[in-house]
Amino acid sequence: MTARPHASPPDAAPALPPPEMPAGLPALDEDSAAHSRRVERHLLERIGQAPDGFLSFEDWMAQALHAPGLGYYAAGNTKFGSALPTGDFTTAPEMTPVFGQVLARQAAGILQSAGTNTLLEFGAGTGALAAALIPALGDLGIDVDYRILELSADLAARQAERLAPLSASVSWLTELPRSFEGCVIANEVLDAMPATLFRWNESGELMELGVRARPGAAPPFTWAQRPAGPELRSAVAARMPPLPGYRSEINLQAEAWVRQMGGWLAKGAALLIDYGFPRHEYYHPQRTAGTLMCHFRHHSHDQALVLAGIQDITAHVDFTAMADAALAGGLDVLGYTAQARFLLNAGLAEILQSQLADPGSPAAQATLSAVQKLVSEAEMGELFKVLAVGRGIEPPLAGFIRGDRRDTL
Repeated sequence: MTARPHASPPDAAPALPPPEMPAGLPALDEDSAAHSRRVERHLLERIGQAPDGFLSFEDWMAQALHAPGLGYYAAGNTKFGSALPTGDFTTAPEMTPVFGQVLARQAAGILQSAGTNTLLEFGAGTGALAAALIPALGDLGIDVDYRILELSADLAARQAERLAPLSASVSWLTELPRSFEGCVIANEVLDAMPATLFRWNESGELMELGVRARPGAAPPFTWAQRPAGPELRSAVAARMPPLPGYRSEINLQAEAWVRQMGGWLAKGAALLIDYGFPRHEYYHPQRTAGTLMCHFRHHSHDQALVLAGIQDITAHVDFTAMADAALAGGLDVLGYTAQARFLLNAGLAEILQSQLADPGSPAAQATLSAVQKLVSEAEMGELFKVLAVGRGIEPPLAGFIRGDRRDTL
């Protein structure tokens, strides 16, 4: 497979069984197994420090993905790749540079409206998006000041190596800017922010899901639950009615991140690209198992408590929540649409026409195959959405000129 997969279809209400290793996963190499054991020990220590030995899933996910030197995104594991067995998943920029070239057209419009040449990318992965955006913006007459906020030293080093031949102005940040004017891009960033899991028990009481130690077992963790606190009860009640047996997620950290953007994005717009739904689809009564998914060596499953530190853990994005958070932070919601519509609006057809002089060549066929995955409703075209939020920028933005779905949020 190529991109991270769709959410699991609605199914029966889940119980709380202990985790088990999903069938069909590739065998662990020695280094990966050793690293996972180190991460397990770290997580067991965190559980031991938690009140009553209950570690919220939000904390679990934060540690499994981001613990310094250990977490999936913080340690030196291979994460991205289009060819098996390299990597665990492939993002759109790694599939084809055409994705970045089209995105550059929208970014250029934002930069021109903001009167600046500064672009800030969050979580730049292997640097594939930057490697496509920088020359494409140059072709549009913009000598971009490209900034990357990257918390993983390993990934930052990989990005620097990849981007060095471009001889461009690229700098790395490790914290949010105090004030920023320009274009912000976050491609598949929100889905990796730690989410809180909840479910209603059979009596209709809202429970928070977390993790407890399971000494002597493999893996040494098990699911646990406790009555939800006031903040979680209030947040969930604002999204959906009680449904006994229903399980889902809420990403308060991602909402806070978008809301805080209003404090530092002085002028410009942010393009938030991710897989997800508007709220009425996210919390559909039939989506009883939520959207939590894990990715390991291009295999997908829903067992988040296994393969600690060496698999990706994600939850789909509630785009209604992100739009509400932007408004709460004083930003405008400038556009919302499916990835396919955004790419077509922003000039995908023109870029393909200019590049494919020989449509029958192997290179052209590879490009067309990748683009088909980006726009197909059965692949990434419909599941992935683009949300634009900002300040001081007048809509419509080119990527949302047709098929804007803000009315569905």
